[in-house]
Parts: sequence; structure tokens; C-alpha cells
Amino acid sequence: MPDLIKTLNEQFMKAETPKINVGDTVRVTVRVKEGSRERNQVFEGTVIAKKHGGINETFTVRRISYNVGCEKVFPVHSPTIVSVDTVRNGKVRRAKLYYLRNRVGKAAKVKERL
Repeated sequence: MPDLIKTLNEQFMKAETPKINVGDTVRVTVRVKEGSRERNQVFEGTVIAKKHGGINETFTVRRISYNVGCEKVFPVHSPTIVSVDTVRNGKVRRAKLYYLRNRVGKAAKVKERL
């Protein structure tokens, strides 16, 4: 039984996973289906968390839109994710950046790794 689960997981995993770390600013392109139409939508923000591993791996992206914080959790191996591009690399010392939820303005920025 575990071998069957393992083969199914390997079948649906992507060959190349995006190289993202916590603190990076990323641009995630997602395929959105509205009725009979399909389009690509971009969500750009800071990666504040990475969780799990294998087929269940997810990353959380946070951005501020019209002065309201918006977070989305993306599965790494989802077929709806078209691409994940790193805009800038962040310099952080934490695995989870949940403290950014309480910050506003420049205090919510992450330093860039040069």
C-alpha cells in the first residue's frame, strides 16, 4: 500500500520545483477558469511561510492591496500554477514571517539579500 501511494505521488509531482525561500518577493502566475474562459492571473507578494513536503508542499504569499493585507496559500505541485518567478531575494532569520501581519508601511518590508 505505501508503494502505491508513493508511485501516485511521484506521478503528480512537478519535475522542477521553483527555487523560492521565505522572505523572497515572488510573482506567481495562476491559471484561472471563469465559466468557459481561461486566463492567467498574477499574484505578487512576499513569501511568509513554507509548509509540509513532497506532494503536499505549500507556500504562503502575502501582499498589500488597497491597504488591505491579502494572503494566498499555493500548492507547489498544483497544475493550476503556470510559473513562479523570483523578483527579489529577502534576507531573513526566521522560517515563518507571521510577524509581518502586524506591521504597516516600511516596517513590513524585508531587506534584500545582495
